[in-house]
Amino acid sequence: MQIAKVLNNNVVVVLDEQQREQVVMGRGLAFQKRVGDSLDESKIEKVFALQSDELVGRLGELLSQIPLEVMTTCDRIIELARGRLGKLQDSLYITLTDHCHFAIERQKKGVAIRNVLLWEIKRLYPKEFELGQEARAIIAKRLGVELAEDEAGFIALHLVTAQLNSEMPEVMHVTRVMQEILQLVKYQLTLNYDEESLSYQRFVTHLKFFAQRMLTRTVVEDDDVTLHSAVKDNYPKAWKCAETVARHLQKSYQRPLTTEEIMFLAIHIERVRKEGR
Repeated sequence: MQIAKVLNNNVVVVLDEQQREQVVMGRGLAFQKRVGDSLDESKIEKVFALQSDELVGRLGELLSQIPLEVMTTCDRIIELARGRLGKLQDSLYITLTDHCHFAIERQKKGVAIRNVLLWEIKRLYPKEFELGQEARAIIAKRLGVELAEDEAGFIALHLVTAQLNSEMPEVMHVTRVMQEILQLVKYQLTLNYDEESLSYQRFVTHLKFFAQRMLTRTVVEDDDVTLHSAVKDNYPKAWKCAETVARHLQKSYQRPLTTEEIMFLAIHIERVRKEGR
């Protein structure tokens, strides 16, 4: 590998065989090295082959400002998350590392930021929150910094953002909408959710993508009147509840729901209704 840019003693940008830029990291990797020199590949700890030049540039800039041990710790967290959650957007390397770096610096200074969505995150994104808790343990073990539980929630939101390919404000908005719908359904039908059940988890997953489509004004339509009528006739309580949800969303977010969207809400509501009686 030949060096295209030296960012600091531990991070360089190289060109691969297709002349695409890659960020390469390793302790002392670029010590006394210049552009055009070859790398000692035995010192390479991580190669970031990202999908866009913009991400390569942003990551390179970030890595030039962050201690190597913080970057390798965040890389370990991301690889753990990929193993559990599957595909995550490459931008997570930038957003999560940047967040963790500043969270660690804040903690060292005794500055805490409260996560106002922590309760919702625990309930709506249990897998991601569990990873957030594991990330706290990894950071404590490798870097000697104990982060608050609030940070597990923030890390979980970064993971959800990388799954949905969204921005953090949008994911926080999606989370609030999901919680509003869950609470509305719960009180409308006097339910006790079994949060471990498959039906509840499917409902939450449906709401996650439904809320994202709603906030991006993506409409799902279908003219299958027969199917709509069948669901309405067979699940009258769930349909009525779905219509209540639709009125709330229209009033709060000026987003009317299509009959198709009401139908799918009703189907999921019926499943959790049967379990929660």
